[in-house]
Amino acid sequence: MTLIKRNLIAWSAMLGLLGVFPSVTDAQEAQTLPTLTLSAGMYNIVAQVARSPQEREIGLMFRKTMAPHEGMLFVFEEPATQCFWMKNTLIPLSAAFIAEDGTIVNIEDMAPQTENSHCSRKPVRFVLEMNQGWFAKRGLKAGAHLAGTVFKNN
Repeated sequence: MTLIKRNLIAWSAMLGLLGVFPSVTDAQEAQTLPTLTLSAGMYNIVAQVARSPQEREIGLMFRKTMAPHEGMLFVFEEPATQCFWMKNTLIPLSAAFIAEDGTIVNIEDMAPQTENSHCSRKPVRFVLEMNQGWFAKRGLKAGAHLAGTVFKNN
């Protein structure tokens, strides 16, 4: 490790202790959130739930792997056009943009570490990120319904 890099890490850590900037390790750790179970027909999903703006902003950043049946559900207060990108996200994902009743509006595949916007085609309250291809492998596409306690009429 070069002296410059060591000094940058030391300064970042010191500023993090002072509350000026988050420490290098804090900023690069995957978050763990409460989970709920969703279903897509016969398939169960264990989804971490990101409700606050900070939880949604971090999302699945810095995660190196995710089990095949796991994902993250982003919950928004009001339906709106939601757009996602993959900066600092290390694994390829598919995002399902979901209406309040659990209907999938559209699904977008997203490449790791890119800043391309992937948006819902109409206002939604939920976005479910899964490993890339999860929805396609199960024949799920726009119009399919997910079930769970967070969706209206479930």
